[in-house]
Amino acid sequence: MSKSKSGAQENNMKWWQLSLFGVGCTIGTGFFLGSSLAIKMTGPSLLIAYVIAAVGTYMVFDALSKMTAQEPLEGGFRSYAKKAYGRWAGFSSGWVYWVSEVLIMGSQMTALSIFSRFWFPKVPLWLFAAGYAILGLVVILIGVGLLNKLENILAVIKISAILMFIIIALLAIFGIIDGDRPIEYPNSKKELLPGGILGLWSAVIFAYYAFGGIEILGLMATKLKDPKDAPKAGRVMLFSLMIIYALSIGLAVMMVSWHKFNDKESPFVIALDAYNLSFVPHIFNGALIIAGFSTMTASLYGVTSVLVTLAEEGDAPVSFSKKGKLKVPLPTLILTMLGIASSVVSALLMPNKVYEYITTAAGLMLLYNWMFILASPRKLLKLKKMDKIKYFIGTVFILIAVSGTLFHDTSRPGFFISLAFIGVIGAITLIMNAKWKKKRKRVLYPWPTS
Repeated sequence: MSKSKSGAQENNMKWWQLSLFGVGCTIGTGFFLGSSLAIKMTGPSLLIAYVIAAVGTYMVFDALSKMTAQEPLEGGFRSYAKKAYGRWAGFSSGWVYWVSEVLIMGSQMTALSIFSRFWFPKVPLWLFAAGYAILGLVVILIGVGLLNKLENILAVIKISAILMFIIIALLAIFGIIDGDRPIEYPNSKKELLPGGILGLWSAVIFAYYAFGGIEILGLMATKLKDPKDAPKAGRVMLFSLMIIYALSIGLAVMMVSWHKFNDKESPFVIALDAYNLSFVPHIFNGALIIAGFSTMTASLYGVTSVLVTLAEEGDAPVSFSKKGKLKVPLPTLILTMLGIASSVVSALLMPNKVYEYITTAAGLMLLYNWMFILASPRKLLKLKKMDKIKYFIGTVFILIAVSGTLFHDTSRPGFFISLAFIGVIGAITLIMNAKWKKKRKRVLYPWPTS
């Protein structure tokens, strides 16, 4: 069957556009803000955590892109899980992803609202949250073409903000501009690894958050003009991110002692605080808003795409795949809006710690899906020995990140809540699996048996 004209237009993405899209939907508040908390936990050794997360993320995308190159599937990671391990795998993978992303989007919109009040302190949080939700939905409704262009533009803006920090930081380190305090180079083991091995272990999860979104890149890879370019796009994207992260975080921890960082401010604002640059807080607040909005919009694309493919394959009500005049089926749009609304309300009404535990759990659920991605090629591809070793290492690195949450007071409850979510979805999967087996039996043996 020939592709429609609009479909052909949407499937003409070049590999470098996918790389830029990946940078756009990956650099988010997990990096601009979450890295401060991670520095507080482990100091300059956070760079080691970023290396672990970058290598682990590369393994995941390598597996996903190779499956995409062999057979592009609209459902991305969940369709490969289904093909590899059966319907239960596709069902559970898809719903784990949908639930986790909807929960995370609530925290993203709340964070965006808080950042916006930096300039407009009297505007209610819910009004900002509603505005960002509507803007994100408009982008998704217009289509993949606009999403791709928007993410590319926002990627350039975010990278520009980070490059501005790198240039100012280098000028400060070389004494070209003067500040109110001296540069505080880490000069002892205590300064380099203040939290010890356990602190570093606990911080790996935050490094992974800075690379979150790789599964969305897998969904977008089906839009490539040549799907075989997907591995190259991922390599370039991850190499670029690693350089950006290492340089910026490395300079920040060279300029300020680790104990001066906190979870309320961007590490870049803290690092430049002594240089009386009144524009810096405004620029990085803008970068935080842009980063949060772009990752939120990418997540919106992910949850709507996955819900549609779940419906198309019978793992969600058929109505979620019925297309009308809109780019997204109306029932899918309504459910996503309800999910986001309830998530935002929860974020605004729940005690901060409780909602933080839930979003930590949601982030961990995404990593559980990454392990599914690493397991799928074993069934679907003819793997070389080196590929098997790579995917094993990738799984070990994810397990390091997940287990590290047990050593941190804030992350530990999130770990157990994530297991509770997995347990609920697992129980529903078992019930559905029993129904599918009965249905298959009726199809195979329609006549009564004695």
